[in-house]
Amino acid sequence: MTESVRLSKYLADRFSCSRREAENYVQGGWVRVDGQIIEEPGLRIEPHQKVELATNARSEDHKPVTILLNKPEGYGTGSGGRPAGGLITAENQAQDDRSDRHLVKMDLKDLNLLMPLGTDTCGLIVFTQEYGIARKLTDDSAKIEQEYVVEVVGELSASGLKQLNHGLSWRGAPVAPMKVSWQSDTRLRFALKNPQPGLIADMCRQVGLTVVSIKRIRIGRLPMAGLPSGQWRYLLGYERF
Repeated sequence: MTESVRLSKYLADRFSCSRREAENYVQGGWVRVDGQIIEEPGLRIEPHQKVELATNARSEDHKPVTILLNKPEGYGTGSGGRPAGGLITAENQAQDDRSDRHLVKMDLKDLNLLMPLGTDTCGLIVFTQEYGIARKLTDDSAKIEQEYVVEVVGELSASGLKQLNHGLSWRGAPVAPMKVSWQSDTRLRFALKNPQPGLIADMCRQVGLTVVSIKRIRIGRLPMAGLPSGQWRYLLGYERF
């Protein structure tokens, strides 16, 4: 090589692969130039530069991803707070992620946020590139049960737990039945469908309790499990909402 060439062309020539495979190697994060991972196939390579292809490199097309994030309080999924999507970095990928995937720039392209949470609520949120998952969590959102752990202070009224399960009103309308139980002396579990912002806090207020924190721990059939706060992982192929 006596003059600069596109990285993808260099790889195709050196490793006797197609240009498409070479681009996939690059966009998959499998190529280093002078020791640095490069994900731009169009980067021009000079003759003196060292290009390395990972021994475990894969050349298949990029597969759309779904990312599960344990959002901390103070991060927003709308216009308020620090953007939760900013937590999706290589450093924040959970150590026990069993997907065998590493974060690349292609994973962040056209990534849609679903099931958002308010800035003052923490827990499980979903980002996806997969059309089927986006459609399900959008079209069926009112039918999908969600589970929350709610830390409270105060004295629960005598019939308070029964009322939380069924019997309260909110904004002039009856609240749909839900499953509410004590997890500990200071924590309640709420299992309900399509909760509106402010609903859980207002329900607790009506029975003599003040909410300290709210954490979503499950969406549909998918629990957050041991995902640490501020970290994320890829949805596994067999997991379903």
